[in-house]
Amino acid sequence: MIRKGLLQTILCLSMIVVLAMAMVPITGCQSTEMYKIGLTQLFTHPAMEDARQGFIDALTDAGFIEGEDVEYDFQNPEGDASAEQAIAQKFVSDKVDLIYSFGTTVSQQCVNATEGTDIPVLFCAVTDPVAAQLVINWDHPGENVTGTSDMIEMDSTVDLILEIVPETTRIGTVYNAGETNSIVLVAALKGVCSVLDIEVVEATVSSSADILAATQSLVGRVDVIWVGTDNTVVSGLEAVIGVCEDNMIPFFPSDDPSIERGGIASLGFDYYDVGYQTGEMAVKILNGTSATDIPVELGKVFSYSVNTAAAERFGVTIPQSILDKALTTYTE
Repeated sequence: MIRKGLLQTILCLSMIVVLAMAMVPITGCQSTEMYKIGLTQLFTHPAMEDARQGFIDALTDAGFIEGEDVEYDFQNPEGDASAEQAIAQKFVSDKVDLIYSFGTTVSQQCVNATEGTDIPVLFCAVTDPVAAQLVINWDHPGENVTGTSDMIEMDSTVDLILEIVPETTRIGTVYNAGETNSIVLVAALKGVCSVLDIEVVEATVSSSADILAATQSLVGRVDVIWVGTDNTVVSGLEAVIGVCEDNMIPFFPSDDPSIERGGIASLGFDYYDVGYQTGEMAVKILNGTSATDIPVELGKVFSYSVNTAAAERFGVTIPQSILDKALTTYTE
């Protein structure tokens, strides 16, 4: 016959065992997976920094906390093509869960490197991802690739230039003919200008070292100079601005950071917003949606940016109607 004290001890031990066993499934349900994301961009530039921060913030807001749920491996090739390729291959070797790439050429390298793997590539701010051969079409990416585009509304851009400099008959543009995004945008510029009987005068570069001479070649031949989202030219934008200011040629870039640097006005994207939008797509992928099933998205938020101090230096006046619509106004 079991004594009462011994029986109580056995019952207590039994309860402890039961409780311990009950806790096992609860502990097992907690996710300990750490996602690793490779981040890369063409080079150091304010728009690219803003987009990357927007991307990270979107994941943070969705509950992917750096150091707890996700870790980021940021690699910057600083415009070196061989480094772009090496970085893409590094991400594949490290078996990252997802690659974020800002810009056309780095995205092309990442897509090539991940071929035959299950690593999704999420590009950001690629003007024409179809022309860049990153995806088959916008609605059905096809491969394990998708992302966002910063395609400019070219008709609205030309309208903006004409509102500020109405006597414009010749628009000059400086771009790298090796960048697919720039080829697409210049073709669109020509298409809009041909209807308006405006001549487009081109000056091409192959590296940032060519920007000064290319811009100088437009002096006396154009009424204004417009620069698209050309990564090479934007990296050396001060050379363009300097020539334009010295020769009183109104300068119109295509993004807010370039307006802050000395452009007159633009209708474009806030790249933080584009990066955040790309991050929201990343959340879907990390939660189980295949990149193949996510259509490519155009940046959702267009806005005017103006620089009244730059306009004054160029001897032009920004109409009040544009100032009223501007999301960002720089005054010095």
